[in-house]
Amino acid sequence: MRRPRTFWLAWLLGGLSVAMFVAGFAFALLSLGIAVPAVRTSAGGIADLLIFSPFLAFPIVGAMVASKRPRNPIGWICLTAGLFWMFIVAGDQFTAYSLLKTGSPPGPAMFDALTLFAWVPPVGLLGTYMVMLFPDGRLPSRRWRPLAWFSGVVILLASVALDVDPGPLPHRGGLRNPLGIEGYPWVESVGVALVLLLPLCMLASALSLISRYRHSGKEVRQQIKWLAFAASFTGLLYLCSLITLIFFSPDSLVTEGASPLWVSLIMNSLLISFAGIPTAIGFAVLKYRLYDIDVIINRTLVYGVLTLSLVLVYFGGVVALQYVFRTLTGGESQLAVVASTLAIAALFDPLRRRIQSLIDRRFYRRKYDATRILASFGTRLRDEVDLYTLSDDLLEVVRETMQPVHVSLWLRPQDAKERDR
Repeated sequence: MRRPRTFWLAWLLGGLSVAMFVAGFAFALLSLGIAVPAVRTSAGGIADLLIFSPFLAFPIVGAMVASKRPRNPIGWICLTAGLFWMFIVAGDQFTAYSLLKTGSPPGPAMFDALTLFAWVPPVGLLGTYMVMLFPDGRLPSRRWRPLAWFSGVVILLASVALDVDPGPLPHRGGLRNPLGIEGYPWVESVGVALVLLLPLCMLASALSLISRYRHSGKEVRQQIKWLAFAASFTGLLYLCSLITLIFFSPDSLVTEGASPLWVSLIMNSLLISFAGIPTAIGFAVLKYRLYDIDVIINRTLVYGVLTLSLVLVYFGGVVALQYVFRTLTGGESQLAVVASTLAIAALFDPLRRRIQSLIDRRFYRRKYDATRILASFGTRLRDEVDLYTLSDDLLEVVRETMQPVHVSLWLRPQDAKERDR
């Protein structure tokens, strides 16, 4: 069957995001090799890379949803947010590498000025449109259209305001923003006001999700619970962080110097919390069959956990056996690698079955219970001889596994010839 263009576009955008993260990882490794103690930079580093690594959930979940349901904007919003986040990651790592390598940031100052807004679209899209449109891609009702338009205008104006905000550019040695509108103090005030409007739009969007929850059925309510928790937590944390920094550390919002430890902890917690949004969507897909891609996520979970477990077993076995050989013989032996490889081969299938059973029991409880019920019925079927008891057992199995509205069983009566045999 020929795949539609939207399928390839979704996975192309997801792959591009992953490629940018890999590029950022490469620049981070290169920076370790040329690190100069005299040169200090607040951009890049393995620590920042690890903080942003959960953001890979955005392009991965977005690609899966957009490829299966291209008409639903939820997947495309995740992909767009993932592209912006990975662009920030790659840009920070490349900037750090250039500062350590040449002592100056890469590219012209105009490029830095044009990308000052890069954090606004992902924050705005996830905090407003993701919440308002989840899970079917439509607004709860027409009365939420003004909020949708207002949120879009705020995101657009906030992006422009950050680009024209006068002041020094990061990592440019005091060079002022070439796009900044100098001589107008109100420009900075307008930018701050627009940034403050973002969390208010997020809170209003959360009200739309509450309205959808109240007027939806049981299944949609179960789906909304995952995203509602993650989005509410992120929105409240963002608002509290912004208010805290404004009142207790306003310099952290406008300067590029080293921030206090508590400010770094708050900002890092805020960044990590955004990764909970695609994770919540993934849980909703996995547990409540949203978008019908739970099988893909199930297999990803199984083989992801299996791979991690086997890697830990392999390296743990190699290290332990090498220690034993050094203790006994005073040297290392290739038998440690051979023994660990054989252990991996022996553990693969039983470990895969155990992980599959664990995930089914945790996320696919109905399927897991149905499998156990059928297995139990198969055991009773071999031993049961009474037809009426067997009929009752069969009806009970159908009720528990298929859960139909009504179930009945008709048995064809035996004719005289069959009874005489």
